[in-house]
Amino acid sequence: MIESTTKQVALALCAVAVATVSMAGQSATPAASAPTFNHEVAPILYKNCTNCHRPGEIAPMSLLTYKDARPWAKSIATQVGKGTMPPWHADPAHGQFLNDRRLSDADKATLVSWASGGAPEGKPGDLPAAPSYDGGWTIGTPDAIFSMNEDYPIPAAGEVPYQYFEIATNLTEDKWVQAFEVKAGDPKTLHHVIVYARPPAASAPGQGTAAGAPAAARQAPPPPLFDFAPNMEIPAGQTGGRPLPPEERKPAFKNQRGPVRIGPAVGGFAPGQFIRVYQEGTAMKLPAGTTLVFQMHYTPYGKPATDRTRIAVKYAKQPPATQLRWASLQNGALHIPPGASDHRVDAEMTLGSDVTLWSMLPHTHVRGKRWTYEAIYPDGKRETILSVPNYDFNWQTDYVFKQPLKLPKGTKLHATAWYDNSIGNRANPDPTKDVWWGDQTWEEMMFTGLTFSIDLVKSSNTAGREER
Repeated sequence: MIESTTKQVALALCAVAVATVSMAGQSATPAASAPTFNHEVAPILYKNCTNCHRPGEIAPMSLLTYKDARPWAKSIATQVGKGTMPPWHADPAHGQFLNDRRLSDADKATLVSWASGGAPEGKPGDLPAAPSYDGGWTIGTPDAIFSMNEDYPIPAAGEVPYQYFEIATNLTEDKWVQAFEVKAGDPKTLHHVIVYARPPAASAPGQGTAAGAPAAARQAPPPPLFDFAPNMEIPAGQTGGRPLPPEERKPAFKNQRGPVRIGPAVGGFAPGQFIRVYQEGTAMKLPAGTTLVFQMHYTPYGKPATDRTRIAVKYAKQPPATQLRWASLQNGALHIPPGASDHRVDAEMTLGSDVTLWSMLPHTHVRGKRWTYEAIYPDGKRETILSVPNYDFNWQTDYVFKQPLKLPKGTKLHATAWYDNSIGNRANPDPTKDVWWGDQTWEEMMFTGLTFSIDLVKSSNTAGREER
């Protein structure tokens, strides 16, 4: 589903810009009033940057010490001053988000003033304790780590089909995932991983009370939670999408050995998005006997490599009040004509239940340029709930709502994405080609990952429990 393109993409996963700028020529004597690294700058970097900018992580340099950060001071000031770093692409006019990476104006001014004042170190006693990354994990000490069983070889060149690796959890009781973090064995070649939780196989027909119950006692299946608009053809006046049968609009979960049975998604990795800590009282269920299925997309980068990816999880101490779930909104019939510089594609779903929406992760490939999302309520009211005017494939974000959205049954979620398939898009693999849905980065997707929960239905018998 989610890909990146080159080693440079991996290097873009930074909390501070990375232009190689020498500090030669700056005054050796800092201005008397300039902020110092130890007193003012280090706390800002520790809070916002060193999760990526530390030894062994994806960023190309560390910012944990003065010696590490000093050569980059002018570059930090430049990129922070113009808002390039830390990267954040949502329009502040539409929604507030828990994971907003933007620095405050005061923090920006401090970093700029430090660089322009000679980037002084300051008094040793002013330096706060550096953040601790237990075992290299940003989420802290994990309760469990699940790893691929062996190194997977990636060739120096060519196309590598999606791979699916199965990892037994050996869980003897249900667990609730409250946080996860994915670490790639070789981040230069891993463009995405989605971790699915496949529950144990269901009982065979005729076994158990449900299957053997009289027809009158069996419950009718619930209505669909999400009703998708068929194909969502591109609006009138533009080139229409290629109609696809439903089976072609669904992911093909296949290994060389044949079809792969998966389950609900519980975590993943994409450029810019490899950690999620769920809010207090919420978690994803990991049933006893679950097998994790890693969906892996590799892209060769010029030399042979190997990868053994891991996912670390922290469990909630008790079953949560709210069970989180994952779903997607997508348009598998997209078609982008050659040379189109601002091509629109839409997708829509109607909610079949009252739902709380916790987060949204927009995803296209390298031709994607911007997104908007609307909630169209049953009474006809329309509201823009997320706008990403400067989508960046190199830094994809799961936008976590500060106040989760309550969406009543019958609400339509409408997504619109725009694509640049022109010569003006420097990342465009080939502006002369028609572009269709496809797994590889030189193809395209129109996909949104959704984290949601089903609102509780309370009655005298079901108070405090999910009805579905």
